[in-house]
Amino acid sequence: MAWLRALARFPRSSVIKDPFSIQPLSFSTSPAQPTVAGRFAGLRPTVPGKEKPRVVVLGSGWAGCRMMKSIDTNLYDVVCVSPRNHMVFTPLLASTCVGTLEFRSVAEPIGRIQPAISHAPGSYFFLSRCTALGPESHTVQCETVTDDASSASLEPWKFQVSYDKLVIALGAEASTFGIHGVEEHAIFLREVHHAQEIRRKLLLNLMLSDVPGISEEEKRRLLHCVVIGGGPTGVEFSGELSDFIISDVHDRYAHVKEYIHVTLIEANEILSSFDVRLRQYAMKQLTKSGVRLVRGVVKDVQPENIILSDGTKVPYGLLVWSTGVGPSSFTRSMELPKSPGGRIGVDEWLRVPSIPDVFAIGDCSGFLESTEKAVLPALAQVAERQGKYLARLMNRIGKAGGGHANKATNIDLGDQFVYKHLGSMATVGRYKALVDLRQSKEAKGLTLAGFVSWFIWRSAYLTRVVSWRNRFYVAINWLTTFIFGRDISRI
Repeated sequence: MAWLRALARFPRSSVIKDPFSIQPLSFSTSPAQPTVAGRFAGLRPTVPGKEKPRVVVLGSGWAGCRMMKSIDTNLYDVVCVSPRNHMVFTPLLASTCVGTLEFRSVAEPIGRIQPAISHAPGSYFFLSRCTALGPESHTVQCETVTDDASSASLEPWKFQVSYDKLVIALGAEASTFGIHGVEEHAIFLREVHHAQEIRRKLLLNLMLSDVPGISEEEKRRLLHCVVIGGGPTGVEFSGELSDFIISDVHDRYAHVKEYIHVTLIEANEILSSFDVRLRQYAMKQLTKSGVRLVRGVVKDVQPENIILSDGTKVPYGLLVWSTGVGPSSFTRSMELPKSPGGRIGVDEWLRVPSIPDVFAIGDCSGFLESTEKAVLPALAQVAERQGKYLARLMNRIGKAGGGHANKATNIDLGDQFVYKHLGSMATVGRYKALVDLRQSKEAKGLTLAGFVSWFIWRSAYLTRVVSWRNRFYVAINWLTTFIFGRDISRI
């Protein structure tokens, strides 16, 4: 019945097996059953003059969601294809690992970001991943995501979606630099399930270390939390973790409070994009909070130890890997123009050159060398700005009559995309934060550190949370934590 209810949302003329004829729906026990024409069921091409053009968005990160939020659904039908049905407010993700915030406070459902996906006849969200592009036929091949434990026996359902405009916003994946053991033993911090895994692992180690018969050496290993990478994410997580230890562990796990420690390992300078005075302030505050700063390069990751390039062995109970991001394997495999670093190459209007009606935004894209523009950093504010710009561009194209496939050839696209950096912020724990409002590392500008910066940091991110619902959640979580402390239940 669940499949019947899901399929009932599709217009009868949209779910077909042959794009040249409308046939009745048929059911099969094989979810990947192809048609006689060799095609999978899906959404057929739109009909100009009778149907709105269809924009297909691959991904539900900052770029894709910001674009979907601002696109005019009177002009377009919107279809989102993503393996998650929410956007993660990543600047506050580290706070969920230790219970400062609850997980749902940083997850914004796609249906709230773009309500048309929930109720408009031609707009949909598909919990799927893209497996192939067909630029010549204006199609994307997809398969459903069935990685939940309760649906382990369910085979992926394959289908095809035709698009008039395609927006690739697939994001990036954590960089491991090919180091052995990282994928198997480290935990990344990019998704809600990563934060959940970190929280469960941290609380498990705390409880195991209190069991009679555990040696002191094993206690120190279990309670040694190692963070690899001194960027904003690594520093903020280290600060949140040190806060948790000082404010909660010392009171609620008094028997092991002398054993728990945090080590931050960075190959170069922590917070390298920040002003030097702010970096020095961050190092001082982290050290004061009990975080051990180590400069080194990880050579190997073993189940219970990290091996540095100088041969030093570092035992750990929790390992969080936060060394930056790079293009995903799927992004690298696509036969599209590439920018330096392997991202999808785009021109000044965020179009993929030589491929009509295809755009790329966010961490998966970068300017081609021919544009003579630098590849922008993989930051949330870059992705958000690109998504907002592309929505305006799409609306301009739609109003000019170029929304359907191959109809935007002679339309004036207006101004090119220009990125202006608004500054950087990071918290270092204990009601302290950094605010760097310079437009670049070489430019001059306002820099702040301390309690005032922490207040600015919280206020700025509270206003950037997408919905009023989640803003209320975040504010209540902060207030609850301030009054009662963090929740340490292992759920």
